[in-house]
Amino acid sequence: MIIDLPRFLAAERPYWQKLEIVLQKLEAQPDVRLSLEETKDFHRLYERTAADLARMDTHSEPETRQFLENLVARAYGEIHETRNRQGPRNPFAWFFQTFPRTFRRHSRAFVLSVVVTLVGSFFGAMTLSLDPEAKSIITPFPHLLQDPGDRVAGEENSMEDRLKGLKSSFSAQLMTHNTNVSILALALGMTYGLGTVILLFYNGVILGAVAMDYVAAGQTSFLLGWLLPHGSVEIPAILIAGQAGLVLAHALIGRGDRNPISARLRAIGPDIMTLIFGVALLLVWAGLVEAFLSQYHEPVFPYSAKIGMGLIQLALLALFLLRSGTPKSNS
Repeated sequence: MIIDLPRFLAAERPYWQKLEIVLQKLEAQPDVRLSLEETKDFHRLYERTAADLARMDTHSEPETRQFLENLVARAYGEIHETRNRQGPRNPFAWFFQTFPRTFRRHSRAFVLSVVVTLVGSFFGAMTLSLDPEAKSIITPFPHLLQDPGDRVAGEENSMEDRLKGLKSSFSAQLMTHNTNVSILALALGMTYGLGTVILLFYNGVILGAVAMDYVAAGQTSFLLGWLLPHGSVEIPAILIAGQAGLVLAHALIGRGDRNPISARLRAIGPDIMTLIFGVALLLVWAGLVEAFLSQYHEPVFPYSAKIGMGLIQLALLALFLLRSGTPKSNS
């Protein structure tokens, strides 16, 4: 077959480059899952490249022909792969690679989780500012019902370590409670996301009401020094649990996906398990920090040091979730 080689190469090379980009993504991230449309596009590119290879003369452009042979072989291997591709079994590789990649793959669900919580926080803060008597209804924890100034004075003037000998059990209680809330946020995704949204909104209401109560009383430093050390990890963990619930809800609703519901649930099952196990590990750390640091205030621990630690933790967690596990660029 005689072809106009320069014209042929100029027309077809963009498709080969697209195929190579997809292959690099699949090879760099073994646990990545293509959507239905991405899979169809990948198969079309493979078929087109294989047809281009067949059209090329054996003796013309040997380097280009070798490139296409390699490209088609790699694509064929990806299409007919039969090995388990659930990602690395090493727990450290799972935590530092698979978990953040999964988080980023469902970033829209996380953004929605954040938005719902922020709306709840604004509602809680406004409700308390307009009706201070609503605190007893909004706040479920007895120690938050007292006047912020009285609580701060009592905490700062007390020389007694009220958690002496109880730190381990207290941290275990915190981990258990927060993990239960996280699992509930995930499970409520079975209500097509409605239950997850309500839970996230309610958590936001509590957070906003407490923040407004302490800020209005002039106790902002105490509030930040109390919440940031553990909250900088605990709150994002709860948001990720909400993210998992919303991912489950999206699979149940199936908007834009013609696959049967059983196939959709099987497809997102590993991602949901990855997210919730990652949440559990984050909550272990948050529970330890809350029991051994957050409950101790000035003069034991300066608020500036506690606030600084919380901000550093938050920055590191954001960097971990947004950058960890990204393939290294070949420069």
